Amino acid sequence: MHASFSKDAYAPDNLIAGNADLLISRKVTIPSGQTSLKRGALMGKITTGGKYILSLSAAADGSQTPDAVLAHDVGSTTADTEALVYVRGDFQTGAMTFGTAHTAATVREGLRAKGINLIDTFGA
Repeated sequence: MHASFSKDAYAPDNLIAGNADLLISRKVTIPSGQTSLKRGALMGKITTGGKYILSLSAAADGSQTPDAVLAHDVGSTTADTEALVYVRGDFQTGAMTFGTAHTAATVREGLRAKGINLIDTFGA
């Protein structure tokens, strides 16, 4: 029996801005009907049902309050999909996706209280 190896190019996205040992993640549900979400998307929790979607400032279902950072890409969903989110850690704002009307400045304090710190990088 022979071991097989593959060689892929490593392309860091620079999402993690601090000590990776401080990251805490957990599994959440992304509901069906969501468009593709990229790693680093700022997620909000829907009050009824507890599912997570991209946090939009104008939402009125609880998801308008950012709660977590998506840990990996999630394609468009045709059914409820499990995903990992970070609920604690330090993240570079330039590698994050903010929903409509959210910016690092508008969400920074609320996230800090949850243990999520947004770090601005030079040139970001």
